[in-house]
This record gives sequence, C-alpha cells and structure tokens, in this order.
Amino acid sequence: MIASGRIIKSALRLIFVVACATAVSFAASPPRRKFNFNVDWKIWVGDLPNAADPDFDDSKWRTVTLPYAWNEDDAFRKDIKDLPTGIAWYRKHFKLPERFRGKKIFLEFEGIRQAGDFYLNGQHIGLSENGAMAFGFDITDYVKFGGEENVLAARIDNDWNYRERATRTKFQWQDRNFNANYGGIVKNVYLHVTERLYQTLPLYSSLGTVGVYIYADDFAIPKGEATIHAESQIKNEEDVTREVQFEVELLDLDGKLVARFAGERIAIAPGEVKIVRAASRISGLRFWSWGYGYLYTVRTILLVNERPVDVVETKTGFRKTEFKDGMLYLNDRAIHIHGYAQRSTNEWPAVGSAVPAWLSDYSNGLMVEGNANLVRWMHVTPWKQDIESCDRVGLMEAMPAGDAESDVSGVQWEQRKALMRDAIIYNRNNPSIIFYECGNKGISEEHMREMKEIRDLYDPHGGRAIGAREMLDSKVAEYGGEMLYVNKSATRPLWAMEYSRDEGLRKYWDDFTPPYHKDGDGPPYNGQPAQAYNRNMESHAVEDVLRWYDYWEQRPGTGKRVNAGGVNIIFSDTNTHHRGSENYRTSGEVDAVRIKKQNFYANQVMWDGWVDVERPRIHIIGHWNYRPGVVKDVYVVSSAVRVELKLNGRSLGWGEQSHRFLFAFHRVKWEPGMLEAIGYDANGRIVCTAQVKTAGPPAAIRLTQIERPTAWVADGHDLALIEVEVVDAEGNRCPAALNLIHFDIEGPAEWRGGIAQGPNNYILSKDLPVEGGVNRVLIRSRRQPGLVTVKATADGLRSAALALVSKPFPAQDGLSQILPSDGLPSRLDRGPTPMSPSFKMTRIPVKILRAVARANAERAQASFDDNERTAWTNDGKLSTAWIEYELAKEATVSEIVLKLNNFRTKTHPLVVTVDGREVFRGMTAVSYGYYTIRCRPHKGRRVKIQLSSAVEQKYLPTTELSGKKLSDGLTEGAASELGIIEAEIYEGASP
Repeated sequence: MIASGRIIKSALRLIFVVACATAVSFAASPPRRKFNFNVDWKIWVGDLPNAADPDFDDSKWRTVTLPYAWNEDDAFRKDIKDLPTGIAWYRKHFKLPERFRGKKIFLEFEGIRQAGDFYLNGQHIGLSENGAMAFGFDITDYVKFGGEENVLAARIDNDWNYRERATRTKFQWQDRNFNANYGGIVKNVYLHVTERLYQTLPLYSSLGTVGVYIYADDFAIPKGEATIHAESQIKNEEDVTREVQFEVELLDLDGKLVARFAGERIAIAPGEVKIVRAASRISGLRFWSWGYGYLYTVRTILLVNERPVDVVETKTGFRKTEFKDGMLYLNDRAIHIHGYAQRSTNEWPAVGSAVPAWLSDYSNGLMVEGNANLVRWMHVTPWKQDIESCDRVGLMEAMPAGDAESDVSGVQWEQRKALMRDAIIYNRNNPSIIFYECGNKGISEEHMREMKEIRDLYDPHGGRAIGAREMLDSKVAEYGGEMLYVNKSATRPLWAMEYSRDEGLRKYWDDFTPPYHKDGDGPPYNGQPAQAYNRNMESHAVEDVLRWYDYWEQRPGTGKRVNAGGVNIIFSDTNTHHRGSENYRTSGEVDAVRIKKQNFYANQVMWDGWVDVERPRIHIIGHWNYRPGVVKDVYVVSSAVRVELKLNGRSLGWGEQSHRFLFAFHRVKWEPGMLEAIGYDANGRIVCTAQVKTAGPPAAIRLTQIERPTAWVADGHDLALIEVEVVDAEGNRCPAALNLIHFDIEGPAEWRGGIAQGPNNYILSKDLPVEGGVNRVLIRSRRQPGLVTVKATADGLRSAALALVSKPFPAQDGLSQILPSDGLPSRLDRGPTPMSPSFKMTRIPVKILRAVARANAERAQASFDDNERTAWTNDGKLSTAWIEYELAKEATVSEIVLKLNNFRTKTHPLVVTVDGREVFRGMTAVSYGYYTIRCRPHKGRRVKIQLSSAVEQKYLPTTELSGKKLSDGLTEGAASELGIIEAEIYEGASP
C-alpha cells in the first residue's frame, strides 16, 4: 500500500495545479512551458490522399486522446502474429497564443509504432522510423500564432516488414514473437516553449541535442551525503552573445528547497552550443532504493543579467551502485536480483500498451508488492512512462535498446547502436535504471566495446553496468547471464535473464476444482508435449518454488563464487509468443488485468529480503472449496523453518519440506471450514500464519473500483479498473465460481471490458465470466465529465451497481498544463536501504591450488578457473574419469559444489574422497546448473572426485522456438565421460 499521507499531499498538489490551470490559463509566462499535447486528436484508419493538407476535411474522423493504438480492439483478441497492420492518419488542430511568437517551439513524441511522416500546416517536418524511441521536431519556423489554427498531421505505418527508407533495412526488433504491434501514436506527446537561449531536449537523433544530465558521486551512505552534479547543454539562437550564469536548485519530495548552488558563468555566442556545469556537496539526502522511490526535483537555471531565461525541472533520485564480487550492491548493501522479465509493451486487453500513467504505477507497483526488486524489459526500450513509474515505485530496471535473438552486423548493428545511444541520452536521469542491456543474445567483444563506448560517452557517471545476455567469459561486458540456467562468478554479476517459462491460466486452480482441467492437458507445441505450458495454478506455483531454489541455493553468502539472482519470465500475461493452448502467453504471475495468480504469492514469500529472508511469510497454495470426498495434497510456501497445518483447529502435522520453501501435506481429506498454516522459527516460535476458509454458495455480485491515488479525469484517455466478484451471503469470494456476468454502462464512458477464456477471449464483450470467482473490466473516460454507472447482473445472483464520477480535465486550444503523471506519489513502503548486512556466510570457500587428472591433465585448471565457458573432461574411459584437487590449506570439507557437463540431462554416479577417505558415494541429480554434494565432514588437503560407473541419460535437451536445442554444458558427453565446468570446495561456517 502507498502511504496515505503522501497520496493526500499529491492529490492536493494536483487539485492546486488544475485550479491554477483553469484560472490563469496561458496568462502566466514562465521562461519555459511544457504542455500536454495528447488531447483532441482525430484519427482515420487507412491511407488517404491529401490528408496532410491543413484544409482537409477531418470532421467525420474519430476524436481520440493519445496515447492511442488504432488496433487496440484486437489486443489479446488476436494472436500477436495476426494483429492488424497498415496505415493510420492522425491529425490535430491547435492554437498558440500571440505571446509565444519569437520563442522556440518544440514537439516531443515519446514514441510511435512503427514509422511516421509528420506534417505541420501542410509542410513535411520530419520522419521517425525505429518504432521504439522518443523523437522531436523544432517547429518554430512552421507554427502560427494568435488566433490562427495549426494542423499537425501524421501518417503512421505499422507494417511488420517496414524498412528504413535510407537503407532499405528492417529493424531487428520488428518481431512477431515478442514485440506486440500496437500501431499509431501510442505514447505521450508534449509541446515545449522556450526562449531563444535555452537548455536543449535529450532527443539526439532528431534534434542532435542531449539535454540535462544529473548524477551523484562520492557517496557517504551512512551520513546521507553525496556530491550532486548537474550538466546542461545550452544553445544560443539569439543574435547576440550572452553571458550566462548556471545555477541549480534541489527540491525534496515535498517540494521544499534543499539546496541552491551556482555553477559556471560563460559567454555563449549566437549559434553556439555549450555544456555548463555545477556541483555541490549535499548532506541530509535520502537515497533512492528498492521499494523506496524517493525522488528529488533538480532545477537547472540559466540566468542573464540575474534574470532567469530558462528553467528545466528534472525528476531524479540518487543511489550508489557497485558491481563486484559477483554481486550487485545498492547503497553499499548486496542485493540478490529477483524479479521479472517483462515485455516492454506491458500491455492490457483491448487497450494494448497505451495506458494512463497511474495504471503503469499500479502494474509496476504490483511487482514491488510481490517483492520483485528488478524488471528486465525485453528486447525493446521501454516507454518513458514505465521508466518513470519504476522510479516512483522503487523498482530497479534493466533497459535494452532494440534487438532480437542474435548478434547482427552492418546496417542492423548500426541501428542498434543508434537506438542505444538515444535511449541512454533520453533515460540517463532515471535512477531505477541499473543495467543497460545490449542484446537478448550474446554479442561479439568488439560490439560490446562499441556499446560500452556509447555508455562512457553519454552516461559515464550514472552507476550503470552495461552487458548482454550470456557474455559469461567476456572481458568487456560488466554483467551477463544465461536464460534458464544458473551461472556464478567471483567478479561480475551473472544473473538469469529469464527462467520458469511455464504457462498456465488463472482459471485453473487444480485437478479438483471446476472446470476440472487436468494439469498439463493441452495441445502439443511444435510437435512436442506441452504439459509445462498448460499448467494449473497449483503446479505452476510449485514449479516457481523449484526453479527459484536453484538460484537461491547459490546466493550471496554461499561462497566466493555466487549467483547474482534471476528474473522470472513474465510478470503479466502477454499478447506475445505462446506455447500453451491459448493465443497469448499465460506465463504471468498475474493475468492480463493484473489479478494475482498463486505463483505471485509463492514469489512474494521467497523474495522478502535483500538476500537472506528478512520478513518470514507463508501462503497456502489454492483455496478450500471442494466436493465431499476429495482427498488431495496441500502445498504451503513459507520462509519459516517448520510449518504446521491445522484443519478446523485440528493439527494435521508438519509439512514435508523441500527446496527450502515448499512444505507438502499429503492426502488431506477435505471438510468444510478453516485451513490454517502456521510457520515456526528454529526456536519454535510462531513467525507467520495463513488461512483459507470454505465459502458458501454463490449469492451475489460485488463491484469495486481498484484504488488509485488520483482522480479519474475526463480527458478521453483515463481508465478506471473495476473488479467484479461472485460472493456468498457473508461477502466471501467464491473461489470456484465461473458465473457469466452481464454488464451495462451509463454515462460519459467507453466500455473496454476484460478478458476470460472463451470466444475471442471475451474482448470488449459486456458478457464476461468470472474465473475463480473474480474478474476485472476497464472503462475509459470521455471528454465530458460526469456520473458513470456500471451495473452487473447474472442468473441466480443478486446484482450490483457502481457509481463513478469523472472530473473535468482542463484543456485550451488543444493544449493542457496537466501532465500525464501529475499527482502520482512515490512508493516508500520498504523504507530506506537498511544499514545492516543483507546476508550471513553459510559456508567458507576453500581455495584450490592445483588439480591433477589421468586424462587431459593440462585442462584440469579449467575446472576451477571461474569461467563457465571452459571445462575439464576425461577421455571417455571409466578408468580415467577422475580428478584430484589440492587445497591451499588443510580444511574440514563439508560440501562440494559442481557444475557438471550435461547438468540438465544426465546424472552422474560419483565417489568423493578427502585424503583417501570416502566422504560421499551417490548419484547427482539433474539441475539447472550446479549440484551440491553434502559430504561427511573430514579434514584434509586432497579432494578426489571420481565417476564410479556410466552416467545416465534423464532428459533430452529443451528445444527452443527456433528449433535449436538448448545446451546444458560444453559438449555432448559420452557414457563414461566426467566433465567438470566448475568445482568449488567448502567447509562449514562458524556458528
């Protein structure tokens, strides 16, 4: 939850802004103005001759407010590959007051999909083509003032096969698998007014300018101190040389002045572009952190003759990052990465990606609520609105530029570099961005160097690591990591770029709940069984526990080489490539309208800590509404040491623990009442509890508006999110209910509806079933404010009605002073970064001096070189299937951690001796990387690992979308081959 006081203050600020905008309109004239340019556009789907002409009759075109995808009706109704494409024209009529004459006028577009030609008053002003990045136009010489009308026209083409005109080359990220094609002007648009001596905009490709750069260094985290730097690119388009004084003001989250300091005083001649700088040591700072989106406003001011001629306000936060010892450090505290790989479109049903800013905060805030600390946007630069949202909610980000599943060369590589440059310049002041990602697949060292040079040129002080997926042995990349598998390092952070790709509908609880979907039932995928992509929620949640355990087991505190974490793919169900039975991907921890699935809670339990568990939690997977006679296993996810289950106050005993967090209770016979799970610590104290109870028969419908921090406004774009539930006579949600609900709507609003399994996924339908007793719908405001009533009825249930009121949205001549994110509060739930250590050492690594082997002895060192791209293997003979390690000191060996060749598909019968004494004999298990051998502790200096018999094939390698088989090691090993990629030896930590 967001602190209520902060919401109230933000709401009051917004009310004040609205009131001022209504009262003074354009009477006030500060040196710089930024207007919301989203309202009152006209749209026509199809290509029309002469639509760029200012006198063209668009009176019969549809009026919309941006952002708006012209094919939004098909979001989640159609498979990604079938989303409509083509030409759409957007036109806008607007006026500028006479007093703006003689000033500079710029348009800023946060992005379109895919390409667009833009015309102002009939003149072509520019072209944007990459479909991912912000761009802008200097329209000073094209625009009219006073009472004269301006007409802006845009011809937008979202063809999947669009090619850059100058090179006839397709952009690599125009991909039918991951980049949902919602066409049109799908991001915010702004109009800027400045004096002719001004600070530039960060729109490099279109304007050739880099804007303002804010950063901090020389941190003293415990003291709350840092040196704050401000740099601003300024341009003089006056006809005389000016002497400019650069000053900076720092305002806190409540708008109070924290500091004011002066920078350089320079002379700038007509036509010159220069960088001005200022810096000051500041104390009493609050540092941005996970779940603590504390932001400052930095005002950079240009003064001429002591008079401000330009003021730019930049929202930013200050945090210290380090990337060392295989870990990420945030504000001097190690943090194990746990979060989500999310599609950059971050889309919703029947809307696509073009949602209001509060809904971005709601969606991204849910990740933080679920204890995710990082979102890895996939393949394509995220929308600025989502980046700013992550700033507010305290969610770290990995920001890509644009890529697909391979390295490229030539024009496509130059396109990728240009996009990364533009994205860095545009987003370098956003504190939530921690990683710059150069590819969803490894790239060459030379390409990595080129990307790093871009980062070093445009963001040398931002505290952001640059790397790409894989890059395990790169000498240039500052981080890396594979998908699915566990990687470790003693130097750079290596984290899983995506794991747990399983899919499952929220509709399916388990085998025993209507509609009685048997876990795994579904059509094959690419001719292979697809049980993992047609899961019930119960098995999906259990799978998430199993998969996370692999990363948690190798977390910071477990040795010198550690795993830096991983991100689960994906957070919300997405209108992109899928392997399950639906025509969209159901891998989400929440569904497409952000209703939580059971795996959301599983991750929430496991992730509640920076590294080690800090807040014990517990969750019972499922519900407690079954038919008489049902006997089933009950699963509990908990970070407690032991878990007890009680049914109606009667103990059912202790859970069978596995994978640290999973507790199983077998063959529990259902009876109505209360099921309670109780978590205990090592001393037997109760640390957490959870309950589920049996609901009565469905009796009524309940409608609730999802809470939001700002008013629902009549801007023609804002969305209200409404939850519908089927409840019993006492108001308890009925978890097995699947009732079909009919909706009616009255008043100035547009029905956008929800999503459910069925014909066309029920997109836009006013008849929508609940699933698991709940669903959600969206309604969009119109330009007229007023009362809106939503009514819901269903056979056999008491009906419900909900009244909402949309508030006026002030706009004049196509411009508004209310920006899309105005009034949205920062989320401060988790508080500042704790000063205590985030982990305790669980074992002590013992250094290996050297190794000897009967076969390939010259390669033995490769098995402990902290490089997962090298390995030692024997020659395939059982007699040579051994290796012996000499330790740097005598140690009581208690654990050995191995990354074996073919770790995913084969098990290895091993014998381990320490100074000749056998301490382990057994079979390894298949894994996603590392296997831990727990030995009988014995002191010695020589550790021998030997294959006792042939390895056993357990699984076949996973086949990727491309048809390529995912490797699980460096070679396809023979039956008597022992291959060790990395070996680590440990003794126990002191109590």
